[in-house]
Amino acid sequence: MIIDGVFSGGGIKGFGLVGGLQVLEEKGYTFQRTAGTSAGSIIAALVVAGYSSKQIEELFRKIDTDDLLDRRRGWSQLPFAKWLLLYWKLGLYKGDALEAWVAEQLKMKGVVTFQDVPPNSLRIITSDITNGRLVVLPNDLSHYGIESQSFSVAKAVRMSCSVPYFFEPVKIKTGNQTNVFVDGGVLSNFPMWLFNTDRGTRERPVVGLKLTGDEVGKPHEVDNPVEMFTALFKTMTNAHDSRYISKKHVDNIAFIPMKGISGLDFKLNEEKKDELIQRGRVYTAEFLKKWKY
Repeated sequence: MIIDGVFSGGGIKGFGLVGGLQVLEEKGYTFQRTAGTSAGSIIAALVVAGYSSKQIEELFRKIDTDDLLDRRRGWSQLPFAKWLLLYWKLGLYKGDALEAWVAEQLKMKGVVTFQDVPPNSLRIITSDITNGRLVVLPNDLSHYGIESQSFSVAKAVRMSCSVPYFFEPVKIKTGNQTNVFVDGGVLSNFPMWLFNTDRGTRERPVVGLKLTGDEVGKPHEVDNPVEMFTALFKTMTNAHDSRYISKKHVDNIAFIPMKGISGLDFKLNEEKKDELIQRGRVYTAEFLKKWKY
């Protein structure tokens, strides 16, 4: 069966999405279109480029995830270096290594720009914090005077993965203004709404793979500035999508619990990777037993 797929953000927990993707493929589902945010944008781009779920697993296992954390040379020895980077660069890590890795994998399938994928087959979410705008790539590039077909798919993924204060944001200049883009999860971590038509209908079945946190619905403790920032960020990443999911199409979503796993733990060992992939497989298989399309 041909379906559309939506993949949530979740950082390094994206290994769980790989497991879910494998089960869908094994059951005979293929994707016409994909969409994703942050880690989900990586999966979405690789699927549209032509990678199978097994090939994606191989790619993920080959990379030393810690290598994606590209520190600036000479900074590590300086006192308070991390705080200086946050102040001047707005991120602890450059993010160039992540973009280069994505670009390399896509190029092996002949994909460099959006011109190299079927029209409307791939959509990636990022957040324009300069203008306070949720941005869908490549569709919204015209707002910035950019030709969408010539835009790098790897750059779009990099924009979607720019976790605030962790990776440096992507800056794009238009005229006299510099626009700053960060992780799409700030505004929509799970864009199930993307494949609706103007009338609210869908062209074909849509399946979403959503990585969930420790305890859904648990109140945030807010007793100090750090907890307040954490609560604010979680509210931003979940509020829009939770409202949408609570009303529509819950039955089309495979929820994959990721309790006890940090999305920014880039030092995963093979055993932990196996665990995350297996979680994706188990919960997606359970979802398919009940799914009615």
